[in-house]
Amino acid sequence: MDSPGHWKLPPIEKIPEAYGAIADGRVRMKDSSAEVVSSDGAKTYHVRWTGDFYFSDDNGSKWQKYTGYPILAVLLLQGRLPLDRGVMEAFRGVPWREINRKHGNNYAEALAEILENIRRSGGDPDRIRKEMETVYAALAALNLPRKGGAPSRASAPEAELLPFSAAPVEAAEKNSLLERCRSAEFSAFSEESRSVWVGGTVYCFDALEDAEWEAFRAEYFKEGIRKIGHDLKPLMRRLLDDGSPFGDFIFDTALAAYLLDSLGGCPSVGKVAEQYLRRTVSDAVQNPAVIAALTPVLREALKNSGMLNLYETVEFPLCEVLADMEHAGVAVDCGMLTVFGEHLSRRIAEVQQSVFELAGGEFNINSTRQLGEILFEKLGLPAGKKTRSGYSTDIEVLEGLKEKHPVVPAVIEYRKLGKLKSTYVDGLLAVIAPDGRIHTSFNMMVTATGRLSSTEPNLQNIPVRTELGAEIRRMFVASPGGTLVDADYSQIELRLLAHISGDGAMSDAFRRGEDIHTATASQVFGVSPDRVTPEMRRRAKAVNFGIVYGISRFALAEDIGVSRKEAENYMNQYFATYPGVRNYMDSIVESARRKGYVSTIMGRRRYLPELESPVFSVRSFGERVALNAPVQGSSADIIKLAMVNVFRRLRREKLKAKLILQIHDELILDAPSDEAECVARLLREEMENAVHLSVPLPVEVSAGPSWGDAT
Repeated sequence: MDSPGHWKLPPIEKIPEAYGAIADGRVRMKDSSAEVVSSDGAKTYHVRWTGDFYFSDDNGSKWQKYTGYPILAVLLLQGRLPLDRGVMEAFRGVPWREINRKHGNNYAEALAEILENIRRSGGDPDRIRKEMETVYAALAALNLPRKGGAPSRASAPEAELLPFSAAPVEAAEKNSLLERCRSAEFSAFSEESRSVWVGGTVYCFDALEDAEWEAFRAEYFKEGIRKIGHDLKPLMRRLLDDGSPFGDFIFDTALAAYLLDSLGGCPSVGKVAEQYLRRTVSDAVQNPAVIAALTPVLREALKNSGMLNLYETVEFPLCEVLADMEHAGVAVDCGMLTVFGEHLSRRIAEVQQSVFELAGGEFNINSTRQLGEILFEKLGLPAGKKTRSGYSTDIEVLEGLKEKHPVVPAVIEYRKLGKLKSTYVDGLLAVIAPDGRIHTSFNMMVTATGRLSSTEPNLQNIPVRTELGAEIRRMFVASPGGTLVDADYSQIELRLLAHISGDGAMSDAFRRGEDIHTATASQVFGVSPDRVTPEMRRRAKAVNFGIVYGISRFALAEDIGVSRKEAENYMNQYFATYPGVRNYMDSIVESARRKGYVSTIMGRRRYLPELESPVFSVRSFGERVALNAPVQGSSADIIKLAMVNVFRRLRREKLKAKLILQIHDELILDAPSDEAECVARLLREEMENAVHLSVPLPVEVSAGPSWGDAT
């Protein structure tokens, strides 16, 4: 039998191809296999899997030895990779094979064209790129084995795995076990196996005797017993939901392991034991003993990597903060949302009728085939290449036809309204709890940069820059008699870039309180600040934020609608204006290659195995991550620390206000109206003083009866 190696990482641009396959319904899942139809319908790829081994007959998987988009689509649908369905929907109907051929299979250029079309239709390319990086990091962490290849460097032989030395096991008796735990320095537990380790012995409760275990845990989780667990935040949330008091949790082995390797996500006890103890765990009853053995090892590893302080002051205390936020939830005006949905339904029906009238007959607008026949055969509009599955009617095609016939803008409007209703009206109505609130989950161990993500539902992806997005935000309201207080860091990533790079010109602009985009435009275009036009500022803003994400001249050209030469000139002028940024970009990538990781201002590490990849596109992705991770990760560190400080101060000052939402660089509190002014002041103080940078870190604070009114 061939010795197992590991799949290479694919070009990151393959992730949106997988999104498109799922969104278009081109993936047919079976028990241990799947069929994935290409975007033009010309080919059907076959994916099979056995355990962790995946096989596919697409070209990337067969010849390049990377996980091609058919395997990625299967992993996304299986839940092994995070799937943001809002991002996925942006790629519905994209003719991937056609666009890839157009760009000579330069996947980066093809994706840049597609993202520009998404931007023009009101989408958010930055959010899409961030989600792609989240998925890419999760794929790297899976490190999937592949039969028939040489072992990768990551799979080099290590010390042999040995069975974990089992602790003695005894039947648990509630009262005596509680006394042992109270008198011990610490104990460890596993809810899944209903077992507790203390003093070298594992005590196990009968899996069928719920009453005894429930009576024990009601006392065990209270203050007065120091305890260690694995992935504590969900447990804290359940305890809050049950109205059960808790305290004296002292260590979380899952969170510690994530911090040491953020590409690994939330690992199981067994996986952490294999990595740090070189032991296998065959009996879940022993999990508390394993957790107890892991604790000093993980603590020492955190200390040696310089992340123990980050763990103790930010990550671990944040568990309770997030559990409390999830439990509190955010109130939704269900009636207003329902009315808005009805309004959208009427508007969709009106637009649909308009489409039918303009097209000269009824048809299924959501059918790519039928729409293509109407546009290109009946109405005779200019069409691209017709494939076996029909004409392409993606947003790029429709945008190019808007001026050709009035039915086209009507179809675009129909699609936009339909997506808004299904995602943000029907989707939100379906998850409103009986208490009238939405209780999202904040995930601590998903992103490689340390940023929090929100799921079930994702409240971080509600459109920001559109009027319809603002309308949706007005559905999120304060509790009766309350006010929502919103605080947002102003341009925190650019301020961090100035601080980390040490660039004098950028730092001085922030210290003088200048608008950084106007200041950049003034320098790049060689005009005085009062001569900067809105278009100049828009382009400078694209350069400023693009630099943070390692944007290429091609992508910048697409973003701002100029030639590549112009984009290159803008970037050259930018680096001439901010030479410290150029020096930072060069030095941080070189440092990452040398050390294998980059760090945030609080010491959070992001390891970069991508820099060692033989695939150019993967190495290029690693370089972009090396540029951005210190900035984005530092931003995550700062707002997390601010959340911990705000939470503690609210308690200390006995205020009733509650943290309810975190949206990247924004915090939202639900406060009684008579506390709103005090809470606004508290928020500003804690956020602006969470850390002290070489440039100011201002916070914009506002308040209102709804999220839309408070922003």
